[in-house]
Amino acid sequence: MSNLVVHFEIHASDPDRLIAFYSQLMGWSFQRFGEMDYWSIDTGEGAITPSGGGNGINGGLTRRQGPAPEVGGAVNGANIVIGVDDVDGLFAKGLELGGTEALAPSDMPGVGRLAYLQDPDHNIFGMISPVLSDGTNVMGS
Repeated sequence: MSNLVVHFEIHASDPDRLIAFYSQLMGWSFQRFGEMDYWSIDTGEGAITPSGGGNGINGGLTRRQGPAPEVGGAVNGANIVIGVDDVDGLFAKGLELGGTEALAPSDMPGVGRLAYLQDPDHNIFGMISPVLSDGTNVMGS
């Protein structure tokens, strides 16, 4: 291993609520580990699996052990950024599903289109696409 990130975890005060949020927003599937308050997250085709391959990672969701972050609060731990096709569309859908704006969609020249939401339990996560608002693809294709 070369110190690559291979797994992420989301902490949830109400796991069922966040499972519904991320399932509907990102199309992720969740599988509970026995009776534990832990669910594996399958982010879909293209994720790295134990048998190899892939470019993305899968994760887990666990019951939160302390208080949730405050609405509008700063990032108080690590966060994830998810590669998506449509930052603006998913940002709007995330708001409809009970998320709150952390950073509205905006272009970062040379990087892509980026936005951050707080999920219904106030975890901050980002979304990024290589396509800017004017249609320019920063990846050159």
